[in-house]
Amino acid sequence: MIISFDIGGSAIKGGIARSETDITPLGRHPTPVDDFAAFIATLRAIIAETGEQPTRLSFSIAGVVDPDTQRLTCANIPCIHGRNLAADLEAEFGLPVLIANDADCFAMAEAGLGAGRGHRIVLGAILGTGVGGGVAANGRLINEAGGFAGEWGHGSIVALRAGNPPVEIPHFQCGCGQKGCVDTIGGARGVERLHQTLHDLDFSSQEIIDQWLKGEEKATRTMDVYVDLVASPLALTINITGATIVPVAGGLSNVEPLLAELDKAVRQRILRKFDRPIVVRSECRVEPGLIGAALLGLRAEADLTA
Repeated sequence: MIISFDIGGSAIKGGIARSETDITPLGRHPTPVDDFAAFIATLRAIIAETGEQPTRLSFSIAGVVDPDTQRLTCANIPCIHGRNLAADLEAEFGLPVLIANDADCFAMAEAGLGAGRGHRIVLGAILGTGVGGGVAANGRLINEAGGFAGEWGHGSIVALRAGNPPVEIPHFQCGCGQKGCVDTIGGARGVERLHQTLHDLDFSSQEIIDQWLKGEEKATRTMDVYVDLVASPLALTINITGATIVPVAGGLSNVEPLLAELDKAVRQRILRKFDRPIVVRSECRVEPGLIGAALLGLRAEADLTA
């Protein structure tokens, strides 16, 4: 039996995994962000809820493990930031521990139990507040040892002209320190930034999308520019990875007409041609972090007996 955890800045969620078809969520506890001892105590409480001794612990975390040092970058949870967390937890619990980024766990969930089933290479894309992603190949994470593979949201790649007719778009400053990242325009905040830039109007992304769905002219222009800007880097990422399906999660994935427009634009720009949608809504809508972490743990256990 595996216990998987989804660690976020506000809550820690646990789950029991006995097989790929038997994954059960447990309770939800507030995350002790500044107290490592309290963090460990919370994990112990979740484990105690099961009444069983697990063979492995597997974690989905909103952070990145350095593949060289195995240290975790997780700025929103200071008590685990900078730690070799897997080693620390193994010392605390006496069990093997796996740590993976939450976007990677999402990709793993979709590859194993979601829209990516039957596909050899799955690119999980997140269009939420910002942009993220992960890649699973042959049922395994590219980032098994940590790293940034699949993070198509960062890099100075966004076009400076977009839309029909084309309009000049500045390269916006990104939180990663670069300018012109997809993350600056591809998420919900990016939709708002584009609308402000194009029309000097301050609306929420939901308001802009609602107006677009009703055919309002300025919102239609904004979303035309948005799709043009996002489709090219996504198509490039598909070309590089060889992905044959791109399940999308995050708030914008709920807007199916937007995914359809993005899919159409992406399929026009990729080298391999498909006569079916490739950019699709994710299927693991409930607890993909827990599911992905559970699958990672179960695969690790299967490797031991192979």
